[in-house]
This record gives sequence, structure tokens and C-alpha cells, in this order.
Amino acid sequence: MKSFVKMASQNKMFVVGSFIFLTVLFAAALAPKIAHYPYDQMNIPNALSRPSKDFPLGTDQYGRDLYSRLVYGAQIAIRIGLVVVAIEVTLGVALGLMAGYYGGRVDTFLSFMIDVTWALPPIVLSLAIVTALGPSLNNVVISTAIISWPGIARMVRAKAQSIKNMPYVEAARALGESDISIMFRYILPNTLGIVIVLTTLSLPGAILSTTGLSFLGLGSQPPDPDWGVILSEGMTYISLAPWISIFPGLALIWTAMGFNLMGEGLRDILDPRLRT
Repeated sequence: MKSFVKMASQNKMFVVGSFIFLTVLFAAALAPKIAHYPYDQMNIPNALSRPSKDFPLGTDQYGRDLYSRLVYGAQIAIRIGLVVVAIEVTLGVALGLMAGYYGGRVDTFLSFMIDVTWALPPIVLSLAIVTALGPSLNNVVISTAIISWPGIARMVRAKAQSIKNMPYVEAARALGESDISIMFRYILPNTLGIVIVLTTLSLPGAILSTTGLSFLGLGSQPPDPDWGVILSEGMTYISLAPWISIFPGLALIWTAMGFNLMGEGLRDILDPRLRT
């Protein structure tokens, strides 16, 4: 643990990414305390106000404080990103382990599913799923998770294939341990490093995907302070009040950059070939 902390503190990308992640996390956790107004409080006389002392990031077309909406929107972004990644990792690890360990027809079938899902354009597949299920945030989560698991499954499958014939796995099999026990006691722990890195790198993609679908009107619905909803509403007033679209875009860039830097740094720390 001490060696990990030492390497993490020396990795600039991980340090910067962690700092950015913590700012978003604190904004989401402390939203009720640091927001100036409720995110849905209208103030029509102050509609489309420029950034000022009273409204640091300006207001939208209904006079709602944009800063408060962005802070509360961080809660949605973090929550949805974590739920999507949790489903994605569970599916990817389970199917990847099965394909890599059993091989044969199981591997052929699961690899076919992975390749088909991987080959389809993500945004088109997401739109098709959400259209079939109906516009809602829950359906956006389902659609995003369904199209995201193949990447993790492919990596876990490859790792499982390289580990299943190791001597200690053969010994466990000879002693009569079940396949489930072997997969979870011996193979899964050896894939955790790459799974952790892929999880960190998948978070910004999950947030951007769900935000994009909300921007198209298929995810969160007004007056929810989803960053995609705010961006969509701001496009109508882009010439009169560009700050409505600029600040949610910057929030997305900030969040995605933080997760990407943290993931890249974590990959360097956990990969022995890159530690130097």
C-alpha cells in the first residue's frame, strides 16, 4: 500500500486527474450547501442575466441560477456514470471470464456477441434501444451499459485465456475445485488491475454518452439539471446568452479530462512495464 501511495504521488497525471475528480465529487456531495438557489427556482425578471455577483455563471431563460444547476447536475453525472460503469463492468467481467475460461462453443458464441456489439456504431445502437424502451434516464443507463461492456469483456477474456493453463490453476482443478471457484479465486484477482484501469477510463465515456442522449431529449427531462438538458436548452439562446451552453460544456470537459488523466496515471502505476 505504501509503495502504491508513493508511486501515485509521483505520477503527475494521476495527481492532477485525482484533483479534478475530487472537485467534481465535492461539488456533487456538497451541492445543497454550496448552491446559491434551488436548481429549479425560477426568477423571470432575471431571465438570461449575464454572469454577475448574484449569479456567478448567469441565468437561463427562466431566470434559474446556472451555477446552482451545474452543481446539482454534477450529482446526476457522477451517479449515472457510476451506475453505467457498474453494470458495464459486471457484464464485461462475467462474460469475459466465461469466454476465456471455457473456450470452445461458449467462447465462440460470446465472442460473436462481443464482435457484433463492438462493430455497431454506439450512438446508433443507443438511439435504437432508447427509442424502443422510451425516453427516460433509466433507459439511457440501460442502453449505455449494453453498448459499453464488450471492451472490458475482450480484455478479461484475453487475460483469462493466458491464466487458465497456469500450474496453480491446473493444481486447483486437479484438487476438484469447481469452475466458479477457480474463476473467482485464481483468475479474477489477476484481472483486477486491468479492470480497475478500464473502469476509470470508462467513466468519462459513460457520462458523455448519457449527457449526449439527454441533449437529444431521450434521457433526463426538464427541469432536471442534467448537463445535457442545460446544453440543449441553451442552444436556442446561443446568440443571446452563450454562457448557458458554454459552462455546461466546460463542466463536461473538466470532468472527462479528470477521469482520463486519472485512468492513464493509474495504468502507468499498475503496469510494471510503465513504472519507469
